[in-house]
Amino acid sequence: MSSTISAATFKLNDQAALSPAQQSLEHQLLTFIRTHRQQKQPSLFVIHGDAGTGKSAVLAAAFARLQALNRSLTPNDLQATDNYLVVNHNEMLKIYKRLAGDDPVLRKKDFQKPNPLINRLAKEHRQADVVFIDEAHLLLTQPDRYNRFTGHNQLTELINHSRVVVLVFDTRQVLKLKSYWHSNDLKPFLDQYPHASYNLDEQFRVTGGADVVDWIDDFTRGQLQPKPVSDNFDLRFFDDGQPLYDLIKQRDQQYGLARMVATADFPYVVNHGTWYVTAGQLKLPWDKVNLTDDPWALRPETLNEVGSIYTIQGFDLNYAGVILGPSVGYDEAHDQIVVRPERYEDQEAFKQRSDLGDLLPLKQQIIFNSINVLMKRGRYGLYIYAVDPALRQRLLAL
Repeated sequence: MSSTISAATFKLNDQAALSPAQQSLEHQLLTFIRTHRQQKQPSLFVIHGDAGTGKSAVLAAAFARLQALNRSLTPNDLQATDNYLVVNHNEMLKIYKRLAGDDPVLRKKDFQKPNPLINRLAKEHRQADVVFIDEAHLLLTQPDRYNRFTGHNQLTELINHSRVVVLVFDTRQVLKLKSYWHSNDLKPFLDQYPHASYNLDEQFRVTGGADVVDWIDDFTRGQLQPKPVSDNFDLRFFDDGQPLYDLIKQRDQQYGLARMVATADFPYVVNHGTWYVTAGQLKLPWDKVNLTDDPWALRPETLNEVGSIYTIQGFDLNYAGVILGPSVGYDEAHDQIVVRPERYEDQEAFKQRSDLGDLLPLKQQIIFNSINVLMKRGRYGLYIYAVDPALRQRLLAL
């Protein structure tokens, strides 16, 4: 496995890479599976945690251990079980399948998107033994013609076709109304089925310590705090996008895995078939449709593009250059960050729903969630440019 791949995400079965808390969680997961797999009623194990707390790493390590037992030639209580890891995220699915190719106990078919797995299990009238769900907050919570999902909730369908479901869940990473989860939306499932939960709260990605993470958390709640001082994390604000991009290119040459990302705020304007992001003097194309097996962040040419939440969610970068577009502004009277859904260009994210009540606060939360995802990509540095002049000046004043 190359160092680039492992740096971009995680090692699937590297026990040494897990913290004591993660190792404890992995042990609890396998104990839970052994206890509940033979029961008549499905059981749920829920892993909570913010972006960068290592949820996917421990999920993948536990799944690799499960599949090693499943495919072991030595008789054991988990041998010859039917298990899958599901993720509703194309770029994450690519990294799982790529890593599976390097692991003797994993198969690419072990990793699935939810809808194909739901349809196959339903057609064959069978239950999987264990289904792991990474990024469960991306599961659909309504029918969706585009994804050929005719049910009402993908988690319901996966539970109905599994004996044990292990899911990673973080409502602060919900990015679309059609997969909108309130913080208490898991309660009906937990009330109905035997369950356990575990909260990961140690930050593994952002190396700047609690002060940097707290600053980002406050920002994504609309609050501006003084710039934190950290010896091992480079946080900077820029008056123009071009010097920010120049520094990102320099960091990529020095350390690798430095990329530009942006909020979904730049309208599609036909210009020789290219959709551009502008940030002061900087003009770069958005990430293009990726038909390769290589995730966006691992392709060298994407240094010349701007990534979105859909290409970067779940990945580690070493340095992230974040462009905050026109939907992110500043209220000088209250010294607060404000978001403007009417200027958010991801129309698919705001596809109308009649069952969620007042959509304005939900749309605002989705924008803040997207900022949280973008700002927590960089392990060693975060560079920010704000298109909104008032916000840009306020950040520079920090």
